[in-house]
Amino acid sequence: MSVATDLSHNSNANLVQSFQALDADQQLALFWFIYTEMGESITPAAPGASTVSPTVAQGLYDQVKEKSQEEQLQIQRDLVNRTGGDISREYGALSDTTKLLFWYLLAQGMDSTEIIPLPEGYKLSSSAESLLEKIKQIEFSEQMSVFRDIVAPMGVDPT
Repeated sequence: MSVATDLSHNSNANLVQSFQALDADQQLALFWFIYTEMGESITPAAPGASTVSPTVAQGLYDQVKEKSQEEQLQIQRDLVNRTGGDISREYGALSDTTKLLFWYLLAQGMDSTEIIPLPEGYKLSSSAESLLEKIKQIEFSEQMSVFRDIVAPMGVDPT
């Protein structure tokens, strides 16, 4: 590993750790703000990746969409907190890229109000806002790497 690659990996790891240090609702809100700020650039990357399974991500999304808004929010909190039932276990079995697509679908669902939206006027905490600014400053490929590292451990490992 080159010095530049090693430094990049360390800063990515720090971003992931900072994200994971936020409470579940701030993590979910930050995902939403990332989607609204960078959704256009994320769009082609998530669905087009070679390890993605769009039908699996869509199927899991459809299960969430069928729930009440309170249940939808709880499912998302369970994923972030690595707890929960069937949906968390199904999520845990997905490839990291499919997990990324699933979160992208959730953000689109929030945008269309199929999924519980962020409360009107919601503000990020200062630490989440600072993290968003740091993520916006790194290169796109690094952003995607950070996002994959964030979503990878979420859910419940089915094994």
